[in-house]
Amino acid sequence: MERKAIESWLTDMDGVLVHEGVPVPGAPEFVHRMKTSGKPFLILTNNSIYTPRDLQARLSRIGIVVPEQSIWTAALATAQFLADQRPGGTAYVIGEAGLTTAMHAAGYVLTEFAPDYVVLGETRTYSFESITKAVRLINDGARFICTNPDATGPSNEGALPAAGSVAAMISKATGVEPYFVGKPNPMMMRSALNTIDGHSESTAMIGDRMDTDVLCGLEAGLETILVLTGISTREESERYPYRPSRVVNSVADLIDEI
Repeated sequence: MERKAIESWLTDMDGVLVHEGVPVPGAPEFVHRMKTSGKPFLILTNNSIYTPRDLQARLSRIGIVVPEQSIWTAALATAQFLADQRPGGTAYVIGEAGLTTAMHAAGYVLTEFAPDYVVLGETRTYSFESITKAVRLINDGARFICTNPDATGPSNEGALPAAGSVAAMISKATGVEPYFVGKPNPMMMRSALNTIDGHSESTAMIGDRMDTDVLCGLEAGLETILVLTGISTREESERYPYRPSRVVNSVADLIDEI
């Protein structure tokens, strides 16, 4: 089936635009072209630690200049999902400013007392006390939500346990599995599409991971473009039972398409 021309763009951040704290060659030019094209776009991240304003500042420092409104995080998607499901609800949140700010903005009250939800996000300082509290609240009937299923995250010293690993510990203790909102749940893509008023048949998703970005884009009906500047290699991409629409070396190869 011939796809429609690309009218809007979704792109992952780490491994696509930024790699180990420096811009991928061609990424500043690619983002500049997206901004000046007039086509809607969003930069996506499963990381729920930072607010869009934080991420805007981090990107700006390395020469990638984007408006705050062009950044969509798993924290924002989670808060929007909960506001749709149970408006004005309550939650016990394990996470940092990116998640707590999004939850407040969505009209949620954060509490330890009989919350509607336990919401687990990323933090660099998971405490055994907060995990124990989450286990007890879920045992008492709170619903379990997690921003993203990533088992590990990168750091300069090596892998860090991430939200998916902590969620597994809580699940083991409670027998309750969380609902994950972030990639590869296509909910993340749909919420991003709704934010920019995009349509799946004319939107492309650019990512560096087959198991999250490409899978998520595929399940949401988008054109999927795998770049080789992050996690998945061309050889690894062939091992999956699904394929990206195409594979390119980096976003630099896409500048002329916008």
